[in-house]
Amino acid sequence: MGLLDRLERGIEKAVHGVFSTGSKGQVQPVEIASRLRREMDRQAFSIDQGRTLAPNVFEAHLSDQDFERARTWGQPLAEELCDVAVKHARSQDYTLQGPVRFSFRHDAALKAGEFEVVSRTERGQSRPNVPVAPSRPPVALSPVLEIDGQRYSVNADSVVLGRSTEADIVVDDTGVSRRHLEIRTDGGSTFAVDLGSTNGSYINGHRLVGSEELHDGTAITMGRTKIIFRMLPASRGGNA
Repeated sequence: MGLLDRLERGIEKAVHGVFSTGSKGQVQPVEIASRLRREMDRQAFSIDQGRTLAPNVFEAHLSDQDFERARTWGQPLAEELCDVAVKHARSQDYTLQGPVRFSFRHDAALKAGEFEVVSRTERGQSRPNVPVAPSRPPVALSPVLEIDGQRYSVNADSVVLGRSTEADIVVDDTGVSRRHLEIRTDGGSTFAVDLGSTNGSYINGHRLVGSEELHDGTAITMGRTKIIFRMLPASRGGNA
């Protein structure tokens, strides 16, 4: 019986104090596993006929209390959550471009019982039993920002986000500065640069200082607005 089963069924005493089933205001492993599956389904997309690419790297963002509990069970629980992702990929016939990884991150902005699962796609050597894309010509990918259900193609070397109507992408959020954040492309890589905003910008839960490279699935927060950076086939880019 795996750790997730023991935690969910409450068989072992030690488990009752950490992620125990029915604990009010605490994140439960079964909830993380369920959110992981939904995240895979949400981010999966077709790259050609018969192939659907899904993310293979996951992070659970947790509050102070939940993060401390996650650290107690860290590696065994992370490994079982990786197995959850692998089994779900098989059941949905998803393609993974590298080994599955799962980690926990502390996010001081979250309250006890609140959590987020973010994902990205990373190439790498596959581990046994993980479905990996066969050798085919690489698919051209284009950087895209997902904001409130819409997609904006990053089709220039510099794209400025802010509340001002003069920004390249206007974000209607009182917590966002007029010129808040720049998305900069250089040498095939994409970076986020805070433009001295009043409330700051956050990358995967930590405050952005200077510039930081973005990867598929990176979560950007400015004010109350959450942005997901994606790398999608060029034909799917653009403002949706």
